[in-house]
Amino acid sequence: MWWGVAAALLANVLYSTGFVLEKRALAGLPEVSVRRPVRLLRMVLGSPLWIAGSAALAAGFGAQLVVYRTLPIAAAQGIFVSGLVLLVLLSARLLGERTTGRERYALGTILPALLMVVLSLDRGSDTVGRDAPYPLVLLVCVPSLWAGVALYRAAERRARHRHRPPATGVEYGVAVGLLYGVSSLAVKGVSGYLGAGHGPLGAVTGVLRSPYPYLLLFTGAFGLVMSQAALQRCRASLVVPVCTTVTCLFTAVLGTLTFGEALPHDPLRLSLRIAGTALAVAVLLTMPKHHEEPRDALGAEELTPP
Repeated sequence: MWWGVAAALLANVLYSTGFVLEKRALAGLPEVSVRRPVRLLRMVLGSPLWIAGSAALAAGFGAQLVVYRTLPIAAAQGIFVSGLVLLVLLSARLLGERTTGRERYALGTILPALLMVVLSLDRGSDTVGRDAPYPLVLLVCVPSLWAGVALYRAAERRARHRHRPPATGVEYGVAVGLLYGVSSLAVKGVSGYLGAGHGPLGAVTGVLRSPYPYLLLFTGAFGLVMSQAALQRCRASLVVPVCTTVTCLFTAVLGTLTFGEALPHDPLRLSLRIAGTALAVAVLLTMPKHHEEPRDALGAEELTPP
């Protein structure tokens, strides 16, 4: 269990560092677009800083495999979400990004909301699921992938209208979060084949016969292109927390059901899990949809009444 906790904390550091490095690299590149994925890949692969960020994200993926082998899905997500604090700190320190008061309150509320989910765990009754019925996996994942891509396209259409307020990145974060939620379930599925007594060849064969590697290929390709465009247009300190929140909620709720990890039987623990999930979703829905300058960044003449 403690190996899983340590791996989750390491994954937090790797993911936060990777996103910030990629964002910093993208700031020095021409505008990228999902409509020209080959050009996007050519540009980012020519940036050593972006490659370093991607290497950190890949290492975080490896740590995530260890986490899902040792911790229940909901517990893992509760630890992963603590990385939001590190991400905001790194964004402020390395990227010079500033959050509004409204966004700081929202981010501050997300953490206790998801910690409520962690407090609902029971070590005595919680189990780590190893596999799930493939039809159920596809029933959960395919509509989510469609919704993520559709939402991203809608955000792109909004961004192309000059007379509309510029988006903050909430729509982008939700869209990419859905894709990464599916990716997280696929990682969970792959982890079930590791060290399960199949042997190396049996594990590889089992994985290839499952839908998981193909879901990872889809989410990896689309998630890469979509996330890079989102990071270039919007602040990482907003896009990544929204993305992380959606991913964590998606994985904790649907992953728990898909992999048969039982919900709490105790009424108090069940209430905490439901309330924490509802609060996080409510916070997400109330976050600003358009760019707002931080109040302390406004000039004195704008703060002084006429």
